[in-house]
Amino acid sequence: MSTPLDPIVSEFETQEQADSYQRWFCERVQASLDDPRPSIPHDDVMGEMRELIAKRRNAAS
Repeated sequence: MSTPLDPIVSEFETQEQADSYQRWFCERVQASLDDPRPSIPHDDVMGEMRELIAKRRNAAS
């Protein structure tokens, strides 16, 4: 039986949904930490995204 959660306190309807999401999230974080590829600095990623957005804006104009 599912345990209902208060919608003011949780975005999930039941504790089982919350637990399932927590497991999924932790698995994704661990997979990222275990990834052997080199990290990309935040500023580099943001610079690439700004360029991409600007190019798409210009193409749409």
